[in-house]
Amino acid sequence: MRETRTAQTSLFDVFSRHKFGDFLSDLSAQLDAHPGLLVTLEADLLSGGARATGRKGLSVESIFRCLVLKQITGVSYEMLAFHLADSSSYRSFARLGRDCYPGKSALSMNIRRIRPDTLQRLFEQLGIGALEQGLLDMAWLRVDSTVVKSNIAPPSDSRLLDDGIRVLSRLFAKSRDCTGVKLRLTDYRKLSKSLAARIFYGKKAEKEALYRELIPLAKRVVKQSERAIAQVQQRCGQRELCQPWIDQVTHYRQLLAQVIDQAERRVLNGEKVPASEKLVSLFEPHTDIIIKGPRDIEYGHKINLATDKQGLITALMIEKGNPADTERFMPIVARHQELYGCLPETTIADGGYASLDNIKEGRALGIKRVGFHKKKGIATSTMGMKEKTLKTLRSFRAGIEGNISELKRAFGAGKALWKGENGFKAYVWASVISYNLTRLVRLDSG
Repeated sequence: MRETRTAQTSLFDVFSRHKFGDFLSDLSAQLDAHPGLLVTLEADLLSGGARATGRKGLSVESIFRCLVLKQITGVSYEMLAFHLADSSSYRSFARLGRDCYPGKSALSMNIRRIRPDTLQRLFEQLGIGALEQGLLDMAWLRVDSTVVKSNIAPPSDSRLLDDGIRVLSRLFAKSRDCTGVKLRLTDYRKLSKSLAARIFYGKKAEKEALYRELIPLAKRVVKQSERAIAQVQQRCGQRELCQPWIDQVTHYRQLLAQVIDQAERRVLNGEKVPASEKLVSLFEPHTDIIIKGPRDIEYGHKINLATDKQGLITALMIEKGNPADTERFMPIVARHQELYGCLPETTIADGGYASLDNIKEGRALGIKRVGFHKKKGIATSTMGMKEKTLKTLRSFRAGIEGNISELKRAFGAGKALWKGENGFKAYVWASVISYNLTRLVRLDSG
């Protein structure tokens, strides 16, 4: 049984006389000022999971506050559970009842039930509320992009081949426990691990010969998976019992087949495989390869975002692939009009967004001044401003670098730690919401 709000919360609100205790008290008041957030969360947290009778579970309010607390403190679920049991300030902020001591599993299970689309709506509600309160300044807007990394190891073809062989072989070994069908298949895990290690530490001249051993080994495991699925389907009496196992084997078989293809093309045939066709992780297959200029290659997803003068994130888009910044300027601007019903008077973006088409489209839409950090041969008069104004805007634009740094450093957006594509997106939105709530507390505190 789950409630939306924790009853008689005033009995439990005891915050320590400390800077962080004062912050949590102010943040709690900020959340109380947005009761509509809980209504949005109800669809995810009150449907299907909690029973209508029995012991009360964590309230919707407590789950969301625990999520915010986790992103702000950057602790693990285990440490969050400890602090919620140990600290009166943490318990007061999370609105936990006297006998409520959630463990790490309960916290993880409940927090991860909140979908990324729901968190995006919460972000939008906070933004609209800030605009209505006069805290959001839409006169000047700065735009930039960054990369949020996936939680994966540095990829290599040998590692991916070994991962695929290891995971599928492990599933074969567990078939009896999962489906009731015992499979008699050769286990290639030790040989695969040895070959992958030799490739990793070997000289360049030796690697191709080792790949010519490892790739056929992976192909054998793919064929094993086909036979394994056929045997389980034939011998398993309960389809609903064996289907989850079959789905897992099918999923990893397809991924391993893709890795084999790219390894053959790249290593054996000397072909340059496009980044859009590469798989860099079997466990986070949604991960994109992002190359920004001469800098290091990053693995995750590009995000485009905008902030106002106060540093509030006004809009954010999680991109698929590695689109050019010039293509994503107008979508982020149009998102403001869609969300807030108005456009900024002035925008300033990183030089990567600079194009004459973006200036023309932006000004045609109603933006008075459309500037870029680098001119790229575009006259300041075309941007709708003087050179002195552009210099001022460049200084203003530099502030978004600090906003991005704080978002990554203090709110965990440098690397998304939750599994799966939906987990990645939910983690990013949770970080952004926590960042904006912190900014709103600072603005209210003066």
